[in-house]
Amino acid sequence: MALPVKQQMIYWGIALAMFFVILWALGDVILPFLVGGAIAYFLDPVADWLERKGFTRIWATVLISLVAILVVVVAALIVIPLLVSQLTGLIAAAPELFERLRDFLTTRFPQLMDENSPLRDSLAAISETLQSRGGELVNGLLSSAMSVLNFIVFIVVVPVVSFYLLWDWDRMVARVDDLLPRDHRPVIRGLAKDIDRTLASFVRGQGTVCLILGTFYAVSLMIVGLQFGVVVGFVAGLISFIPYVGALFGGALALGLALFQFWGEWWWILAVAAIFQVGQLVEGNILTPNLVGGSVGLHPVWLIFALSAFGSVFGFVGLLVAVPVAAAIGVLIRFGVEQYKQSLLYRGLDNPGDE
Repeated sequence: MALPVKQQMIYWGIALAMFFVILWALGDVILPFLVGGAIAYFLDPVADWLERKGFTRIWATVLISLVAILVVVVAALIVIPLLVSQLTGLIAAAPELFERLRDFLTTRFPQLMDENSPLRDSLAAISETLQSRGGELVNGLLSSAMSVLNFIVFIVVVPVVSFYLLWDWDRMVARVDDLLPRDHRPVIRGLAKDIDRTLASFVRGQGTVCLILGTFYAVSLMIVGLQFGVVVGFVAGLISFIPYVGALFGGALALGLALFQFWGEWWWILAVAAIFQVGQLVEGNILTPNLVGGSVGLHPVWLIFALSAFGSVFGFVGLLVAVPVAAAIGVLIRFGVEQYKQSLLYRGLDNPGDE
């Protein structure tokens, strides 16, 4: 005999509360395990594909790990130092850029930049803040993000966790499936498949889109010769998972830098604008339809809210779990709406068969 619904809700509520308490209490301690689990989840389809090609699970995992190590080494030796160098250079140059912006506005639009202009006061305040705090910001980004010991633990633990989770992924899924309540197993399996489909479309598909776009923007802006183009392109690609935000933010920042650097050479400024236009066309017509699919089930506003809320409460760990939790909540809400539409509360006693 199944437990009453009220008692079931109590148990599921306790489990959910324990999840959030553990997430809040452990914080950065579980960060390497969350990252390792995310990597294993991302690479599981690759391991499954290699198994279908004749590899055993262990050798598929070893091959994926070797390729991943090679990519990380190349990134550590070439890409990451370039990004750090350009990021620190951009922060250091920000006061000068604001000074040049103020001079430009004063020359072109003197009526907006008189002595009593709020815009003039705002730009002056921003410039003074960047001059006084720019060095602190750089040091904070490079040194206070985590201690050296935590960083070493992170880079050692994450690959180990990823390897073992990827190796045992199918067995772990089977064990979890075996523990599902018998009365609700079909419903839970269906919900889990929907959540997995949403996550796969978003995390795997949209992550690949962000990687491709970030590489395209960074390489293209570097070829054009835009100062700080690599870091601007990388950031634009990184936040492209929110529709139009990556292109708008990255395009506005790149065009602003291009106006300072290429003023008078309009073809270069047009080339920077064309790069983001091409990126949007390729994303909308090729990448997103083929890699993400037509319906992910995560509305941009809901996604932004989840990232903001979880990031505020749980910090960086909250940002990592925001997307999976948002996807799960979205699936559960859609399931609840379907159940409501099939209930007498929605249909009424007089129209039990209405569609």
